Amino acid sequence: MATHNVLGRAGEDAAAAYLQQNGYTIRHRNWRKNHLELDIVAMKAGELVVVEVKTRADTAYKEPHEAVDRRKIRRIVIAADAYMKHFNIDATVRFDIITAVGAAVPFRIEHIPSAFYPPMFG
Repeated sequence: MATHNVLGRAGEDAAAAYLQQNGYTIRHRNWRKNHLELDIVAMKAGELVVVEVKTRADTAYKEPHEAVDRRKIRRIVIAADAYMKHFNIDATVRFDIITAVGAAVPFRIEHIPSAFYPPMFG
């Protein structure tokens, strides 16, 4: 496995552990349907929380959350809609970003609740 894939997996593991330590129940990790993917899907207080995880060794170039652009948001929202339909979920949904920065564990974790809202598709 390529180095960046190993780092990404470790970052997602750290993000999932962080969520569990903070009272979230993990429903799925790396959920896929066709070409759609969600990094982490969790529940807390009756709310479905879709978490995009961004892992970087350092922030010299840019902050990890800056990689979640309009196009990525659109794909996450479409995937979340597919997830909710697939599992017949009727709950409010929130979109969070968790960043994991560092070359190895322990990462510096930043959790951005309600990092974005679904855009209006026209």
